[in-house]
Amino acid sequence: MVSPADSTRETGTTFLPKFDEKGLLSAVVQDVETGRILMVAFMDAEAIEATQETGIAHFHSRSRGKLWKKGETSGNVLRVEEILVDCDQDALVLRCRPAGPTCHTGATSCFYRKLEKGVLQPVKP
Repeated sequence: MVSPADSTRETGTTFLPKFDEKGLLSAVVQDVETGRILMVAFMDAEAIEATQETGIAHFHSRSRGKLWKKGETSGNVLRVEEILVDCDQDALVLRCRPAGPTCHTGATSCFYRKLEKGVLQPVKP
């Protein structure tokens, strides 16, 4: 049986993000023009708020334990065009317009390799 709180979260119009025990939820970043998945990161309440206020993707850096504006040093920011929320509000898809390569390696996407028969192979652009 679905509780009233779950029903509100799953079918209502109120944004009620469902964070994990560390206060985080997953965020998939997708290129709004190509549909290509660019990266996966984590967001906390502060990152969601900063993203909505600025229109630039912000995340929670687990390694640094703080707010992280994507592209703050490289200039390769992600301009958020749309935020999709999954059914139970514990994951987001940020449909973005990247200002340059998304991956810290300089690749367009962090998903630049595929697994084939146990070996990583480059993804063709």
